[in-house]
Amino acid sequence: MSVYAVEYVYSPQTAAIRDEHRPAHRAWLASLVEDGRMLASGPFDDGTGALLIFKTEDEEALNRLLTEDPFNIAGGITGLKSSSWSPVLGELSKHVQ
Repeated sequence: MSVYAVEYVYSPQTAAIRDEHRPAHRAWLASLVEDGRMLASGPFDDGTGALLIFKTEDEEALNRLLTEDPFNIAGGITGLKSSSWSPVLGELSKHVQ
Protein backbone atom coordinates (compact mmCIF):
# COMPACT_ATOMS: atom_id res chain seq x y z
CA MET A 1 0.00 0.00 0.00
CA SER A 2 1.11 3.53 -0.73
CA VAL A 3 0.27 6.86 0.87
CA TYR A 4 -0.87 9.74 -1.33
CA ALA A 5 -1.33 13.41 -0.54
CA VAL A 6 -4.13 14.94 -2.61
CA GLU A 7 -4.70 18.66 -2.83
CA TYR A 8 -8.09 19.88 -3.97
CA VAL A 9 -8.34 23.42 -5.33
CA TYR A 10 -11.66 25.22 -4.91
CA SER A 11 -13.01 28.22 -6.76
CA PRO A 12 -15.40 30.75 -5.21
CA GLN A 13 -17.66 30.11 -8.21
CA THR A 14 -18.22 26.49 -7.11
CA ALA A 15 -18.93 27.25 -3.43
CA ALA A 16 -22.68 26.64 -3.80
CA ILE A 17 -22.01 23.23 -5.38
CA ARG A 18 -19.77 22.25 -2.47
CA ASP A 19 -22.28 23.53 0.08
CA GLU A 20 -25.01 21.42 -1.51
CA HIS A 21 -22.90 18.26 -1.74
CA ARG A 22 -20.89 18.59 1.50
CA PRO A 23 -23.00 16.08 3.48
CA ALA A 24 -22.52 13.39 0.80
CA HIS A 25 -18.81 14.30 0.46
CA ARG A 26 -18.26 13.93 4.19
CA ALA A 27 -20.21 10.66 4.32
CA TRP A 28 -18.00 9.37 1.50
CA LEU A 29 -14.86 10.43 3.40
CA ALA A 30 -16.15 8.82 6.62
CA SER A 31 -16.68 5.52 4.78
CA LEU A 32 -13.06 5.68 3.60
CA VAL A 33 -11.84 6.31 7.15
CA GLU A 34 -13.80 3.25 8.30
CA ASP A 35 -12.18 0.98 5.73
CA GLY A 36 -8.67 2.41 6.24
CA ARG A 37 -8.22 4.17 2.89
CA MET A 38 -8.52 7.72 4.30
CA LEU A 39 -5.86 8.72 6.82
CA ALA A 40 -6.74 12.43 7.18
CA SER A 41 -8.64 15.17 5.41
CA GLY A 42 -9.72 18.73 5.90
CA PRO A 43 -10.21 22.07 4.21
CA PHE A 44 -7.66 24.85 4.19
CA ASP A 45 -8.66 27.67 6.54
CA ASP A 46 -8.68 30.20 3.70
CA GLY A 47 -11.30 28.23 1.74
CA THR A 48 -9.10 27.71 -1.32
CA GLY A 49 -9.07 23.92 -1.15
CA ALA A 50 -8.41 20.88 0.98
CA LEU A 51 -5.75 18.31 1.77
CA LEU A 52 -6.62 14.63 1.78
CA ILE A 53 -4.27 11.78 2.73
CA PHE A 54 -5.12 8.37 1.28
CA LYS A 55 -3.71 4.88 1.56
CA THR A 56 -4.28 2.87 -1.63
CA GLU A 57 -2.74 0.04 -3.60
CA ASP A 58 -1.39 2.35 -6.28
CA GLU A 59 -2.04 5.59 -8.16
CA GLU A 60 -4.56 3.93 -10.46
CA ALA A 61 -6.63 2.85 -7.44
CA LEU A 62 -6.37 6.38 -6.04
CA ASN A 63 -7.60 7.92 -9.29
CA ARG A 64 -10.56 5.52 -9.44
CA LEU A 65 -11.40 6.41 -5.85
CA LEU A 66 -11.28 10.15 -6.49
CA THR A 67 -13.85 9.83 -9.28
CA GLU A 68 -16.34 8.65 -6.61
CA ASP A 69 -16.11 11.84 -4.53
CA PRO A 70 -19.48 13.66 -4.60
CA PHE A 71 -17.58 16.97 -4.87
CA ASN A 72 -15.84 15.67 -8.00
CA ILE A 73 -19.02 14.23 -9.51
CA ALA A 74 -20.89 17.53 -9.00
CA GLY A 75 -18.07 19.71 -10.38
CA GLY A 76 -17.08 21.31 -7.07
CA ILE A 77 -13.34 20.74 -7.48
CA THR A 78 -11.52 23.23 -9.70
CA GLY A 79 -8.09 21.58 -9.61
CA LEU A 80 -6.43 18.51 -8.16
CA LYS A 81 -2.86 17.47 -7.51
CA SER A 82 -1.87 14.06 -6.16
CA SER A 83 1.57 12.98 -5.05
CA SER A 84 2.95 9.77 -3.65
CA TRP A 85 4.10 10.66 -0.14
CA SER A 86 6.39 8.94 2.36
CA PRO A 87 5.78 10.23 5.88
CA VAL A 88 8.85 9.33 7.95
CA LEU A 89 7.89 10.73 11.37
CA GLY A 90 4.64 11.13 13.26
CA GLU A 91 1.31 9.32 13.33
CA LEU A 92 0.98 8.92 9.57
CA SER A 93 4.40 7.28 9.26
CA LYS A 94 2.85 4.16 10.82
CA HIS A 95 0.97 3.61 7.56
CA VAL A 96 4.06 3.31 5.34
CA GLN A 97 5.42 -0.14 4.70
